[in-house]
Amino acid sequence: MNPEATNPDPAGPGKTTADGVSGAPALAARAWAEMQAFVTVEDRGRALRAELDLGPGRAGVLIRLAHGPMTLREIAENAGVDPPAATVAVDHLQRRGLVRRGPHPEDNRRKLVHLTDAGLQAAKTARRILTDPPPALTALDADDLAAPTRILATLNSTPESAPAAPGRESSYPPENGNRWHF
Repeated sequence: MNPEATNPDPAGPGKTTADGVSGAPALAARAWAEMQAFVTVEDRGRALRAELDLGPGRAGVLIRLAHGPMTLREIAENAGVDPPAATVAVDHLQRRGLVRRGPHPEDNRRKLVHLTDAGLQAAKTARRILTDPPPALTALDADDLAAPTRILATLNSTPESAPAAPGRESSYPPENGNRWHF
């Protein structure tokens, strides 16, 4: 049997790529490291803190509330945190004038959390910060963007990855099962 015919190694068995990386596992490790480095440099948390003085978790609460009011329990469930942590986050947002609590129309024991006008504006800003591609990506031409887009779409469609909710224009904030960090 010809080992070169069955080896999935893009560099070939015992061969290295032009940059000295050897074998598919090494290329995968290099690709992973490069993706991590790019995402780290393009950290949106810093931009959220600079522009809104919010972290990704609290910005995610605002983004979710832009779709309609929620109870504290719903916020906690969506965020994957316990209700006291959701209460602390909502208290912080309320002190900043971004949300308000109001009566629940069907249950006087519960409150609904609503965005204020300032909260709606902050949610729009947060969504823009979290979803607009960084300048390094927008500077690439369509041919350069096609390969990583195809590869990442394939990786994101595997059973291990969490798909975006139907009808959402972005997978941010994370759906149930993925944690927000308040």
